[in-house]
Amino acid sequence: MPAICRPFTPQELRQATQGVDLQKIVFVQADCVPEQGLDEVAWVSELARSEPRIQGIVAFAPLELSVDAITAYLDKLARYPLVKGVRRLIQAEGAGFAIRPEFIKGVQQLARYGYSFDICIVHHQMADAVELVQQCPEVTFVLDHFGKPAIAAQQMEPWTKQVQALAALPNVWAKISGLVTEADHTHWKPAELQPYIDHMLQCFGPARMLFGSDWPVVELAGTYERWVAAAVAATSHLPAAQQDDIFVNNAARVYRLA
Repeated sequence: MPAICRPFTPQELRQATQGVDLQKIVFVQADCVPEQGLDEVAWVSELARSEPRIQGIVAFAPLELSVDAITAYLDKLARYPLVKGVRRLIQAEGAGFAIRPEFIKGVQQLARYGYSFDICIVHHQMADAVELVQQCPEVTFVLDHFGKPAIAAQQMEPWTKQVQALAALPNVWAKISGLVTEADHTHWKPAELQPYIDHMLQCFGPARMLFGSDWPVVELAGTYERWVAAAVAATSHLPAAQQDDIFVNNAARVYRLA
């Protein structure tokens, strides 16, 4: 992504969030090359020494490896107390990747460490996500970006029914994130996002939803502050306590923040 191919550090984040009451930060792996996954965790852990709002890391892990290999990798992650969960991107993989036996076994290992798993898929992979979750009842899952529905095409089916199936599984949470980059990057309007947010609220309820900035990727379609404003407006009809759950409390619960 050439538009965001530059360093993004806590200093850039402070500049991007000047108008936002950002209290705690969870760093989600940024798709570095697999060989640098542990280095990424070490780097962010070091950044947290000078930026104490960084209170959690969702780390990369090659969950498709053998059980012995992934156990050795997770043992190394466990040395870093900020690691709260794992994400292995699925969105660019072929059909059936998420339901390969070796991948399912890898995800199942996360329960031993208390790690959650962030599901990052495209909408046409939703059925595989449902099957994956069904095979891993002891793992907490977070659906990133609503499963990337086709917002730019204003297409909601069959995504709506697939989301209902995923929401029926009690160990899945949904992250309000990444929507503006699934819309028209230049011309998106908050009203275009509302039907998708409303449907997720109906399926998951505010008790199982949490906000995510998707920064710096969000800058492909706008600013951090504009995305926050859109998400706040889309949920402004909810009681204050439920808004607090979405924007503060639920992330702390899922990622076990202090």
